[in-house]
Amino acid sequence: MFSVRTAYHSTCTLLCLSIAMPALAQQSSEPAPDLSGDSVTVGAGLAIVPSYDGSDQSVVTVAPAARGTISGINFSVLGGRAWADLIADGAGPGWDFQAGPVVNLNLNRTARIQDRQVRQLGKIDPAIEAGGFIGIGKQGLITSDYDKLSVGVSYTNDVGTVHKSYLVSPSVTYSTPLSRKAFVALNLSANYMGDGYARTYFGVTPAGSAASGLPAFTARKGWKDWTLGALGNVSLTGDLLHGLSMVGGVGYRRMLDDAADSPVVRIAGSRNQWYGALGLAYTF
Repeated sequence: MFSVRTAYHSTCTLLCLSIAMPALAQQSSEPAPDLSGDSVTVGAGLAIVPSYDGSDQSVVTVAPAARGTISGINFSVLGGRAWADLIADGAGPGWDFQAGPVVNLNLNRTARIQDRQVRQLGKIDPAIEAGGFIGIGKQGLITSDYDKLSVGVSYTNDVGTVHKSYLVSPSVTYSTPLSRKAFVALNLSANYMGDGYARTYFGVTPAGSAASGLPAFTARKGWKDWTLGALGNVSLTGDLLHGLSMVGGVGYRRMLDDAADSPVVRIAGSRNQWYGALGLAYTF
């Protein structure tokens, strides 16, 4: 699973990774679960996130997430982000090739900006970004036939006129069930931004400098950030393939290059970003 990580979508991704289990650990006293059937999982929770990418102040928001598998095709909705893996997966251990479309609603700096100086720079309109992802995964590595390591990259581009640029986002995820009722995962990802993206979200124009008191700054393309997330899922009823579960996660992001050097981060915010989420999910 791949993600473009604004402050909001980072935490949505933590929740959605928690509810997107493809398999369960087989207990010796029970038959192996049927992994070939269709399923849909919906979830929502409260998340604590920076008020914008690079902010040192946090806000509380609702983080909805949903995923499903139909005829081996996986799809997911994370807040304003949706993707679908159009290569059907087989059940059981083995290689998993992944590719499909991604659509994202970028809400960075559209509302709830806590810092006064950054607020004086003005709000940015929501950006609709579209693209795709490719990846490969291997199921059945260390703990059981059902743990999984996936690597891949996504590309999204503004289809409107907000930043007229792109993000490239490599990602690595390791996940493993601990039992039929518990699941954990680690995710490491990064974002490389184009010039237009950098100027829109991290640049300060002379007019913006006069309004906010922040120094003028021209941001250029480069690495935007890297993020490490940890998450878990514990079944409250049934097991991880059916019923109600509690999901949660924490994440740390480090801003990089011109994003970190921008006055909206270096002066008004922080290079260090923290996230947390806790919620419920139900699998049908």
